Amino acid sequence: MPITGTLADAVLDRAGTALRPLHELPGFEAVAVSERSVPGPAGAPDVLVRIYRPHGLTAPAPATLWLHGGGFVLGNLDHVHQGAAQAAAYASVIVVAVGYRLAPEHPYPAGLEDAYAALRWLAADAASLGVDSARLGVAGASSGAALATGVALLARDRGGPPLRFQHLSTPALDDRLNTRSMIELADVPIWNRRLAEESWRLYLGGDHTAPAYAAPARVEDLSGLPPAYISTAGLDPLRDEGILYALRLSQAGVPVESHNFPGLYHAFGAPDRPAEQRRIAVEHLEALRRGLHGVD
Repeated sequence: MPITGTLADAVLDRAGTALRPLHELPGFEAVAVSERSVPGPAGAPDVLVRIYRPHGLTAPAPATLWLHGGGFVLGNLDHVHQGAAQAAAYASVIVVAVGYRLAPEHPYPAGLEDAYAALRWLAADAASLGVDSARLGVAGASSGAALATGVALLARDRGGPPLRFQHLSTPALDDRLNTRSMIELADVPIWNRRLAEESWRLYLGGDHTAPAYAAPARVEDLSGLPPAYISTAGLDPLRDEGILYALRLSQAGVPVESHNFPGLYHAFGAPDRPAEQRRIAVEHLEALRRGLHGVD
């Protein structure tokens, strides 16, 4: 979602925006969509999730959390409705999109703990949902990828639920903003250094140093994490955060596939390259299918 002013202004603009009811959203022939509230973190409200289930599943299926982007302060379930449905249909997985709380009203760790609570619910209710609890994943783009990575870390450090795969697209992982791409691509379209600085400031609620679960680039030990697919865009200030994280995962013994796509902006923005965007979208869906089904 392009930001023309400040994130704070965009937050004010979204204050009166409500989620649309499911019956007002596009339907999909290949996927059934349902909505429910699931238990949130201790002492916090329930978490709204949307469940995208492909028709025709006859056995317990893999499932993944789907965490929307938006700089930790924008976005909602409506914005990923089509993408979540497409992922469910293409990859033959059950997709659970999570309506986590947003900063600055709910700074870290609210959104991350909401996402982790959704994962715990998904694992606990796997049988009734027709989910194979041995094949669970997390997926997200941009700040959603930061949350997905944080959930994977929490699952490792809190003893589960075990994850099979993490799918991270143009991830925001480092609040220090000191990579070469963040310096050299500070003023490019779609996402830039100014917005990145504001995003982390709003998410952290004024803290000067991000905890490692908020900014996973700060984690010292990456061993024991699930296999990962990480994609980056060549003209994205966040590019090097994703590439460096992929390298460190590999050095820690974590299987990782990392693709950088030259000539595209954050979230693979490139209005004059629709064929390339379609190719990238198919690769992302194929990576999700392989990661959760374990097939070539």
